[in-house]
Formats: sequence, C-alpha cells, structure tokens
Amino acid sequence: MSAAGVPGLAALSDDPTPELVRDLLHGVIDPELGVDIVELGLLREVTVRAGVARIRFTVTTPACPLTGYIEDEIHACLQQAPALRQVLVESELEPPWKPEDMSEVARAALGWD
Repeated sequence: MSAAGVPGLAALSDDPTPELVRDLLHGVIDPELGVDIVELGLLREVTVRAGVARIRFTVTTPACPLTGYIEDEIHACLQQAPALRQVLVESELEPPWKPEDMSEVARAALGWD
C-alpha cells in the first residue's frame, strides 16, 4: 500500500510549502544584527519541488564575512523540515540589498523607525 493509501501518511510525503520553509527560516539570525534573515529582507527566493528546497539569499554588503555562516545556518535550520531530502543554497549579490528591503519588524528592532 502506498503512503497515499494510508490516512495521515500522504501528508507526510508531500513537499513542504515554500511558506513553511520561509517560516522556518525565521530561525536563521544574522549574528551581527540579531534579526532573522527573513525580516532583514535577505531571503530572495524559496522554491520546493520533489523534496528539494532551493534557497536564494543575499547579504547586506558584498564583502560580508558571514555568507558561509548564513548558508550553514540555513542548512541546519531546514533539517527540521518534513519531507525535504535536499537543500540547495545560493547566495547572490544582485540586486544589492538595501535598507528598504527590511520589514517593519526589523526596522523597529534595529531602531530605524
């Protein structure tokens, strides 16, 4: 019998939604700013297909020494995502991050309001 034929198991075999993955990524905190990458506007794109999550993010400056750290934290954070068999993370610098990318939550946390 397939997972689809057993009540409750079909849901476990489905890909997590990009929204769920994005919610989990609130757990990735920029250690210099103390705010998560979602609220900072560093998360560019989340896609999930066939158990593979593709995450694109940026950093606040091109010379940011934390790029590798953030990549590692994304991988660690998404280990808790149901049904993900692989996480692909890509950093990008274009378009460059700007303060307007931050949410109101981040702006308030950093005293920008």
